[in-house]
Amino acid sequence: MKIISVKKHPEYKDAAIKYIHSKWGSPENEKVYEDCITNCITTTSPLPQWYLLLDNDKIIGCAGLITNDFISRMDLYPWVCALYIEEEYRGNAYGSLLLEQAKKDAKAGGFSHLYLCTGHIGYYEKYGFKYIGTGYHPWGESSRIYAIEL
Repeated sequence: MKIISVKKHPEYKDAAIKYIHSKWGSPENEKVYEDCITNCITTTSPLPQWYLLLDNDKIIGCAGLITNDFISRMDLYPWVCALYIEEEYRGNAYGSLLLEQAKKDAKAGGFSHLYLCTGHIGYYEKYGFKYIGTGYHPWGESSRIYAIEL
């Protein structure tokens, strides 16, 4: 398994845009992923970061490290977002590889905590994340918010 940071390997930009949008996107938000992933390459800020998980040359997963995951708790950042592992690869803790990379990069960026929002209960707790409350999305839904100290 190999983790690719699009910021460090811009040659993966188009593949990352296509893959991440295929897992998390819709026709309405295609430009959001394209713009964010494209601009992560040239910014000097530690955020955003976008990752691909490769098994040999096959993309089997993804994640992002961003300033806000469309949630009301804008006082908290950075956020892990868009964590996805292909179904046939699940059950091998490959998601933890992406989480560890996000934690490493967040810490290197000077952050003391890492956050995520999800409807999943039980997954992120296995990797040390603690539930801290509920946040609200612009489209009217809510999500559980988790944090981990770096």
